[in-house]
Amino acid sequence: MRLRKLIGVSIFALGVPFCAQAVEYYRYVDDNGITVISRQGVPPNYIGKGYDVLNERGRVIRTVPRAPTAEEHQRMQEAKQQEQYDRHLLRLYSTPEDVERARDRKLVEIDGLIALVRGNLHSVTSNKAQLLSKAANMERSGKKVPEDVLQEIDKHETTETKYLRDIEQYTEQKADIERDFAQDKQRIMQLLGKK
Repeated sequence: MRLRKLIGVSIFALGVPFCAQAVEYYRYVDDNGITVISRQGVPPNYIGKGYDVLNERGRVIRTVPRAPTAEEHQRMQEAKQQEQYDRHLLRLYSTPEDVERARDRKLVEIDGLIALVRGNLHSVTSNKAQLLSKAANMERSGKKVPEDVLQEIDKHETTETKYLRDIEQYTEQKADIERDFAQDKQRIMQLLGKK
């Protein structure tokens, strides 16, 4: 029993130096197109081009691929972003009809905002018209229009301009929503294999 243990320990001790002395070689191609095998490692200017790590028998134990070019890196990033967006779309929508329903809900929401702003615009325009009529009557009767009435007219005109700009922006948003949802629907159809 003791002898068996001693033999086991001796074999283990003999095996350790062999493992510790395992040699790795590095194979790479230099600027002249010549394949170089070295124990020293790969020079920094060649690492990005990729290389192989060989054992003492010359067998490849690991391959380090070349670094991607800037364009390849950009394409990989775009592909990764597209993959993430595709997963997001598939979580949101099961069918192209789901995309249409989501689009319609969003458009109804924007239409509601436009209607609200138009109502406010109508109110401001009516108030401004009354103030303008009041100011015109004062001028016709030879009276000077008070400064606070003129300021109120200016304030209404500023608000009117803001509401018109808001309506324009909401209208542009509707066009953007229709375009974006059309793209999403097309992509969902592609992902689901529907024509």
